[in-house]
Amino acid sequence: MTRKMKKLLWIAPAALAAIALFIFVGGEIVLHLWNWLLPPLFGWHLITFWQALAILILCRILFGGHGFRGRSRPDWSWRRRWAEPWKNMTPEERERMRERWRNCGPFSSTDPKPTA
Repeated sequence: MTRKMKKLLWIAPAALAAIALFIFVGGEIVLHLWNWLLPPLFGWHLITFWQALAILILCRILFGGHGFRGRSRPDWSWRRRWAEPWKNMTPEERERMRERWRNCGPFSSTDPKPTA
């Protein structure tokens, strides 16, 4: 048996155990927080471990994504797109551009004032 194979035989069960422990701990945390907070505050029912695990999975689906985004940082591509043109502008052109940005949107100073 090769060295890599021996290492894999040791790592695979450890990884599975770690995943199972992580799921168990997450379910227990949701279970205890729910049962501690929501019934006294709102009069909701107590939940079981399996219901807590389902809530944890539902929250992951609704709010956490699936982990296949490819990027962990926000998309700053607009900065890259503007970096080169901004570098090549004169100070007067930059100031004109800043002024245009200030005057766009719902609260711009160029919007007509409502009459009362």
